Amino acid sequence: MKQVKAKPPANAPAIPGLAARKAAARLLAAVVDAHTPLDGLTDNEHGHPQYRALDARDRALVRAILATALRHRMTIAALLARRLDKPLPPNATALGHILHVAAAQILFLDVPDSAAVDLAVTHAKEDPRTARFAGLVNAVLRALARAGTTELAPALAATLDAPDWFVERLTRAYGDQEARAILAMHRLEAPVDFSIKGDPAGWAERLGGVVLPAGSVRVERLSGPVTDLPGFDAGEWWVQDAAAALPAKLMGDVAGLRIADLCAAPGGKTAQLVLAGADVTAVDSSKNRLARLRQNLDRLGLKAGTVQADVLAFEPDRPFDAVLLDAPCSSTGTVRRHPDVPWTKTPADIAKLADLQKRLLARAVTLVRPAGRIVFSNCSLDPQEGEELVDAFLAEVSGIAVDPIRPDETPGIGPFVTERGWLRTTPTGLDLGRPQISGLDGFFAARFRREG
Repeated sequence: MKQVKAKPPANAPAIPGLAARKAAARLLAAVVDAHTPLDGLTDNEHGHPQYRALDARDRALVRAILATALRHRMTIAALLARRLDKPLPPNATALGHILHVAAAQILFLDVPDSAAVDLAVTHAKEDPRTARFAGLVNAVLRALARAGTTELAPALAATLDAPDWFVERLTRAYGDQEARAILAMHRLEAPVDFSIKGDPAGWAERLGGVVLPAGSVRVERLSGPVTDLPGFDAGEWWVQDAAAALPAKLMGDVAGLRIADLCAAPGGKTAQLVLAGADVTAVDSSKNRLARLRQNLDRLGLKAGTVQADVLAFEPDRPFDAVLLDAPCSSTGTVRRHPDVPWTKTPADIAKLADLQKRLLARAVTLVRPAGRIVFSNCSLDPQEGEELVDAFLAEVSGIAVDPIRPDETPGIGPFVTERGWLRTTPTGLDLGRPQISGLDGFFAARFRREG
């Protein structure tokens, strides 16, 4: 007679920690298999149902597991493969995600090995797709735990923890040595940068951070939610990577000028421009993102006009004095804080986004008065969205001239200005002595003037 495994009764008490591990495996599958961005999955209001069903502590654990599993995906895969007699079947993706979630805890997180192993085995038993592999899960993970960290350093040295396409494009753009240095920075949790309304030194002391050369305040690691920090309710600062704060500074003296901030949400650059005395119109196509921008400005006590519109169809009453276009991009410059990016984007995505950016830039030129300034930027490391895009744009569009960025025009910007007068930051820039507190998002920016 065929044996049927008894299922646990419907009213059986929940096993502590199991729901969090199941959610982590489910969300890892969504990122890796379905190329779903992690931010949306872990949104507290609109995220994945399994994630939203967890309490705050378990949500934090899920985020830590996912970030770790993605930052070290290839290293984890290599260490797991050593303990498998043969590769997992191609259709055993659910099993692979269970193993990766547990391995991330065993190798990198402060979770007891026994808990990581036992919960993974229980998870495997309860999933019909993986129940027959529960013994394998137990054996592989216990072997990984017994090895401790002795194999970890050599495995990290032998892998690059990114998909091949991403490594190849970085190497082509920056050379092998710099590409490897960038990838090494991607393994580290990013520090948190703040743009300050006033008194950066004072707020650095209050927040436990340091003032960066361009004026941002950097904190290596937060001990709690941003909303609990001093100055949040009073609107004294906002979170903004130091590199993301540079494009608005390239606008120069904006006091009294009418400026359009295109693709403006969540509003960090809008806030910078308003604080500098500009009359700003923030344009974004997303109703929800624009609502978030307004909320952020309200907290900061700043005012700007807002328009919900597709930039390609935006028709202002009269031209602006200047335009800032921080265009939607592949976000490959933000991998350190968004480790899902290499696993959710593809070269085809980059090509599609580069085409969109070029069309947005051509439209931006028409929105500014003659002799007006245009700053184009994005958070991509890929030259197809940066240097190559600008070259192609200049070859195709007339009536526009490069307005070179000068290394001495803004404090702290000098090291990132290229020979051609463009801005290029990478995760290896801004060495503050220790990798954990050093680095920047990867950003590109170019500046133009409309002729006439």
